[in-house]
Amino acid sequence: MPSALATRENKLGLGVDPFWSPLAMVTTQDMVLRNYFRERIVLGVHHLPMAGPVLLAPTHRARWDGLMLTMAAGRRVTRRDCRFMVTLTEMKGLQGWFLERLGCFPVDQLRPSLTTLRFAIDLMVDGQQLVVFPEGRINRTQKPIRLKQGLARLAQLAYRKGVNVQVVPVGLGYSEAIPNPFGKSAICFEEPMKVQGLGREASMIFNSELAERMKCAEQSALKAVGRMQKAI
Repeated sequence: MPSALATRENKLGLGVDPFWSPLAMVTTQDMVLRNYFRERIVLGVHHLPMAGPVLLAPTHRARWDGLMLTMAAGRRVTRRDCRFMVTLTEMKGLQGWFLERLGCFPVDQLRPSLTTLRFAIDLMVDGQQLVVFPEGRINRTQKPIRLKQGLARLAQLAYRKGVNVQVVPVGLGYSEAIPNPFGKSAICFEEPMKVQGLGREASMIFNSELAERMKCAEQSALKAVGRMQKAI
């Protein structure tokens, strides 16, 4: 009998395509990333859980972030895919067609549907690796990290379902604010966190700690590429 996740994937037409996914891995990791950046640095890989449900919480600094994440935490490293929760606009046109076949799924940031939330919970119940950018959009400024409530609430929903999800703070850094060809890129994983309670106050406390750990991870990534962030 198919699992709840398999049933929902079939119903929504989502899932990782067995043809396009390996092809995309070779194209993006062995060709695009390797030829665009002269150096790709991965820090803290020992913090990546190799089993059980995981929520990766990365900073969002460039369109390259998704490729860096799949290189550092994807199938070649963890033996499982990165399932990205992306915005509705990113799932349109040819890009959307391609992302859909790589296991990405859309969310309305203003009004997330129950279907989307249930699908995300099913992924975690199934012990998969989910990627959510908690800032909500690309931020190239040096302003303090400000997180939306979506990831924390998602982790709390999983907690309520008895899913012991590990949330991994992730920082990304590039040698230039807008990455240039032949520059350096780095990604850093911090020690996983776990939800300790439910409700708005618990969510705010969790988000505050998560933002601080994401900042630490980003500082490490920036230091690795020779570009320290100025204090605000």
